[in-house]
Amino acid sequence: MTEHLTKETFIEKIFDFEKEKEWNYKGERPAIIDFYADWCQPCKMVAPVIEELNEEYKGLIDVYKINTEDQQELSAIFGIRSIPSLLFIPLDAQPQMAAGAIPKDGFIRAFEDVFGIKK
Repeated sequence: MTEHLTKETFIEKIFDFEKEKEWNYKGERPAIIDFYADWCQPCKMVAPVIEELNEEYKGLIDVYKINTEDQQELSAIFGIRSIPSLLFIPLDAQPQMAAGAIPKDGFIRAFEDVFGIKK
């Protein structure tokens, strides 16, 4: 099951935006964060794809979700204007945001291009 982040767990596991100005990812593996809302139809289409990828890439990539309704401060920090929005976080580079319902092969290409992970 994909872990849902709150402001507190985001600061603990991803990035402490309250203390640090420069991006400093705390994770040990590349990660994706799915910014979604329960009422969002495209988000519901992406959700099962993300769950599949979470299983298929277990131990290679960390997968998280952020509910934009509950976590409005996190959504504002990342300038989320449309959902779903997906944040791809490589280990040693700046994160990259993608908006919209990405198909599974789009995720796999991003894992290869952004994270350098091939299966």
